[in-house]
Amino acid sequence: MTATLVLPQLIADELDTTAKLAIETAGVLLASVVITDEGETRILGRKMRWLPESSYIRRGIDHLSIASDGYVPFLAEAEGMGGVAVWVHTHPGMDSVPQPSRHDEEVDHQIADLFRLRSGSPFYGTLIASPRATGIAFTGYLQSEGEARVPIVKLWEVGDRLRLTRSFDLAPLDIPPIFDRNVRAFGGSVQQALGALRIGIVGCGGTGSAVAEQLVRLGVRNLVLFDSDILSASNVTRVYGSSASDVGRAKVDVLGDHLERIAPDTRCELVKSMITLAPAARRLCNCDIVFGCTDDNAGRLVLSRFSTYMLTPVIDSGVLLTSDVAGTLLGIDGRVTTLVPGQACLVCRGRIDLTRAGAELLTPDERRRREDEGYAPGLGRTEPAVVTFTTIVAATAVSELLERLIGYGPKPRPSEVLLRCHDREISTNVEAPHMGHYCHESSSKLGVGVTVPFLEQTWPT
Repeated sequence: MTATLVLPQLIADELDTTAKLAIETAGVLLASVVITDEGETRILGRKMRWLPESSYIRRGIDHLSIASDGYVPFLAEAEGMGGVAVWVHTHPGMDSVPQPSRHDEEVDHQIADLFRLRSGSPFYGTLIASPRATGIAFTGYLQSEGEARVPIVKLWEVGDRLRLTRSFDLAPLDIPPIFDRNVRAFGGSVQQALGALRIGIVGCGGTGSAVAEQLVRLGVRNLVLFDSDILSASNVTRVYGSSASDVGRAKVDVLGDHLERIAPDTRCELVKSMITLAPAARRLCNCDIVFGCTDDNAGRLVLSRFSTYMLTPVIDSGVLLTSDVAGTLLGIDGRVTTLVPGQACLVCRGRIDLTRAGAELLTPDERRRREDEGYAPGLGRTEPAVVTFTTIVAATAVSELLERLIGYGPKPRPSEVLLRCHDREISTNVEAPHMGHYCHESSSKLGVGVTVPFLEQTWPT
């Protein structure tokens, strides 16, 4: 088993800045722990508390000694938020090694039980950070009492920027020669990040299949595909990798086979379910980032909430074609919205029809009854769709991931891109979370992790 540490960009920037100080510095990261269905661990950073100067007994470039009353209040804070306390300290110097010294190991042994007891958590965690020209080098682990250490192998920074750093203890990933053109464009570190990310794609139709194929050709090798639908004859005109012989097969099977033909080392986990069912939604926890390519409002509600609770970036996309009764195309609109800490969710942005979302969550019989009585909107209409336009939106969505990994665009980055293909226009915007909503910092829901019920919402059976 391994662990991924997920940090909102504000906390990651604090850590970067502190690691560059000339003397050792210590603090406590307050976090939530999520154990995924596959047994992997995700540590979701929520607050960083640096020790006050008065708590240091001795402090230098290669040593520190601290009075326990300097960190005990932070352990109580972790208990109050139902989280875990991770002991953090730095090894200063650009050439320093972020590996535990004998003294560090002794300190871990001395304080582990106190951290567990005072935080009310079964876990003790530690993280050592050293400065680098960009970001930090690190090692760390999480450990339950009497259990083996779970090493933190990835640091995933999420926000206006996305950055993945692998543990100092790990050897660099090999970059196959087939990605030479990519590396020439954006460098080896981004290529390695693409190979290390686990990406979920919700919806494997015209947009989702185009997103998936582009990701695999870029070097992504770990995907989780979600879709409950069967490929129809009309889907073949848009779904990448499909053919007439695939009609009647599950969309995730068709797409999974196609991606593995492109790159046989691709690992695709196939989930034949809507994410509006809790067991499927929980499998999103395995992902570092999720592309929302579903056309239902209820699914977007889940993704919007999931992004906040699990600190998981969601890149949500939509395509709308409008035409008159004669079949004349009037409008071609696309949208790509990036959900990260500090940006408004899909509900705050008004991108979800809550009435239709409620109807989509009803059982088929209840939905028909309410439609007949006029209490629920009809959902049976088939919307127009064209491969050219779903592909444009898919490419825009994948480009948002690349831009946040590479950093070639404007700063601060827009969190939404609107395409008006009929007018040949593109616009962008930024919207802050609404006060009091779950995506706002004041709600204390950022990184809260697994709740009961999951995502604190009602799920259909």
